[in-house]
Amino acid sequence: MPAHEFESDTTTDPLAHERAHLAASRAALRAMREDAQNLDIRDVTANWVNAAVLQAQIDERIKSLADLAHTPLFFGRLDYLHVVGAEEAEGAEGEQFYIGRRHVHDAVGDPMVIDWRAPVSQPFYRASRKDPLDVGRRRRFGYTGGDLTAYEDEHLTDPAEAEQTSKLLQAEIERPRVGPMRDIVATIQPEQDEIVRSELGGTVCVQGGPGTGKTAVGLHRVAYLLYAHRERLARTGTLVVGPNRSFLHYIEQVLPALGELEVKQATVEDLVAAQIEVRGTDEAPAAVVKGDARMAEVLRRALRSHVTPPAEPVMVVRGSRRWRVPAYEIEEMVQELLARDMRYGAAHEALPQRIAHAVLVRMEQAGEAPDDRVQNSVARNPAVKAAVKAIWPAVDPAKLVLRLLSDAEFLAEHAEGLLSEDEQKAILWIKPARSVKTAKWSAADAVLIDEAADLVSRTHSLGHVVIDEAQDLSPMQYRAVGRRCSTGSATVLGDLAQGTTPWSTQSWEQALHHLGKADALVEELTAGFRVPRDVIAYASRLLPVISPGLTPVESVRESPGSLSVREVADAAELDAAVVAACEESLTHEGSIGLIAADARIPALADALTAAGHTYLSPGQETTTETRLTLVPASLAKGLEYDYVVLDEPAAVVDGEPDERTGLRRLYVALTRAVSGLAVLHAAPLPQELA
Repeated sequence: MPAHEFESDTTTDPLAHERAHLAASRAALRAMREDAQNLDIRDVTANWVNAAVLQAQIDERIKSLADLAHTPLFFGRLDYLHVVGAEEAEGAEGEQFYIGRRHVHDAVGDPMVIDWRAPVSQPFYRASRKDPLDVGRRRRFGYTGGDLTAYEDEHLTDPAEAEQTSKLLQAEIERPRVGPMRDIVATIQPEQDEIVRSELGGTVCVQGGPGTGKTAVGLHRVAYLLYAHRERLARTGTLVVGPNRSFLHYIEQVLPALGELEVKQATVEDLVAAQIEVRGTDEAPAAVVKGDARMAEVLRRALRSHVTPPAEPVMVVRGSRRWRVPAYEIEEMVQELLARDMRYGAAHEALPQRIAHAVLVRMEQAGEAPDDRVQNSVARNPAVKAAVKAIWPAVDPAKLVLRLLSDAEFLAEHAEGLLSEDEQKAILWIKPARSVKTAKWSAADAVLIDEAADLVSRTHSLGHVVIDEAQDLSPMQYRAVGRRCSTGSATVLGDLAQGTTPWSTQSWEQALHHLGKADALVEELTAGFRVPRDVIAYASRLLPVISPGLTPVESVRESPGSLSVREVADAAELDAAVVAACEESLTHEGSIGLIAADARIPALADALTAAGHTYLSPGQETTTETRLTLVPASLAKGLEYDYVVLDEPAAVVDGEPDERTGLRRLYVALTRAVSGLAVLHAAPLPQELA
């Protein structure tokens, strides 16, 4: 399957024909954008609100039709053996479709480029010699910048053509990384495509080791679902949840490059910190207990403890008449509401209506004919309001959590049989806060408040949520995200071997249970497309310790990459040796990541500055002038660089609260490289790597 390089721009040259189609397609896209810009909506809107809504939709349409200069408009072509969708006829001539990132049509509406998500595009990813799916030829295109410079043909029904690995596909996968994460729409593999095109109604969990493309698969699934179910998801919304802001910044250009501009991105902290400001931190033992799913029941008990049985009847005065509802009858209403397990706030709103209804029954028995307006009036009666306040008072979620963490007796009462005395002591504040505003809330506290808020009033559910690096979420964090897709679906992405929080999940079965999606389909990606085989094999030495039983990633890359492990004899010379290794890496094309234990970052920053090197922080966009990023090991997850220099593995391990978490952090750091990895150490390597 040879790649054909551009030689001459003649009418008989196939590449010249393809370049002409590219130019015509770009012109057609410009025309589509100009048509959108020239739309006159003055005569089709009834008022300024409609006009504003329609104009916003037009503006989004214009943005989605932008022609990105260095992003190929199409990357492949399918030559079908027969007319798509038509009955097979003798001598029937097949159709030809160009596959790209978005749909482009000419002036009369005929397609020039087909969206990669369309059904007719699917064989580009799924067709094989064993099952050609009626495709006679699959053509891939190679680009330099925005210029089409090569093509490669695969004749799927020609028995004389030997099966080979696509050189253009391999080159695209291994292309140097400069700038944020890019889409993989041209390189999606069959097993990835199956996940991408899975239906909206089902939740999918993807276990994938380093370099298997799980993040890209999740983002492309969002793009596909927005294509296939646009109206529904436009109403219900979509969300991508990432581990930190640096990671979200790294991936934020993938969906816009595919024409999708409406997907929101957030961390779990962003989702739950709406009611309070996070200013404090927890010790690991406290964070583990606060993140445990048992806390949901503690909160539920504490909230329901505010419900007090009525001590006396309710007397409603209307005009000259008095209507009495006895305490035992109100008690029955309260018990019914408790048995229904309604949201606390909904029951608080329902109780006055139940009492008012009991009054209306008595009024009707006395010969009156009250209507709904009378019932609403009775529900607002001062006597009814006072009774409800005493029986089922309003509860502020933050104040509830504040009391649990400040009042040992209150916590003990509602944690009995759930949390041990030591666990209760771990989460109690040594110095109780005086108020919600003065409390130094932690991230785990914010999740508890979010849980309490949902017990009071239902959290709004979105249509689809993607959770990346999901192995690091606590059970309570899973519940927080699950609330936001309770009536929708989710895509869960992660790698159990990369769990680096003390509360990281031990199995996807547990995680999906806490998410509220126990029936989710679990898929495993084991083919590595990013990390070189020498590097992933070296890192996989840690797997038997950090995640026994997990299938190691098998790199499918033909180029093995480079791996160098260098011992520095004197620890005092380590900084200089690391800077030298960075300088060596900078002689190569692409991005460079210097990854080190968080505690080592200041010293390495000083060493780089002293040597005259500028550097970036994680999430900042690399440029041709500055290609080196200094990365604390705690922020390396999800990022990738062409060449990685890893400083002092032992320090990375020692920077975590326990050895297993430290080795998992090291596994993450070892697997960020796309082309080469240099490991420098003065201290002995962990024995698993020795």
